[in-house]
Amino acid sequence: MMNPALQYPMFGPEIQCPHCRQTIPALTLTDTYLCSRHGAFEANPKNGELIHLQSGRHWRRWNNEWYRQHTHPDGIRFEIHEALDKLYTQGYRATRVIIARRYQELMSGYLERSTPWRSGQPEATATRLYGLPVEFSPDTSEDDCWEVINFDLEKEPGVPVRYPYFRLFE
Repeated sequence: MMNPALQYPMFGPEIQCPHCRQTIPALTLTDTYLCSRHGAFEANPKNGELIHLQSGRHWRRWNNEWYRQHTHPDGIRFEIHEALDKLYTQGYRATRVIIARRYQELMSGYLERSTPWRSGQPEATATRLYGLPVEFSPDTSEDDCWEVINFDLEKEPGVPVRYPYFRLFE
């Protein structure tokens, strides 16, 4: 008798669609999941990614959440902007953005750079995105979540004095 688990792709008989979060079924004896709204997603057992066949976007899962794996800086910038908007509507303000180290080179040309004039150290430059200080994550050997997640926002209660996040695609 065949093991029923072997009839489904690597993520099991159903998953949540990365786009709309509705439960979508696996097609048996394939590596494919089918969303009625967004089409087919193929599971790649070699690297643990889910690929949206229509757009070619790649997704990876961490703690049952899907994270898009970006190949262009505008994608991650847009995702950060959406998260900042969500914080704002929940009554929080972001104080810092921590971006996965794997995006450091991709994002380097899009970060605002300033030299703190009081520091007296010409080599000390602060990088910012949407007016917020930016840091890059620790190495994935220290915390393996950074192999999958894209960024994290440090936050505190309250709304920004000046809502700095409107500069989406400067």
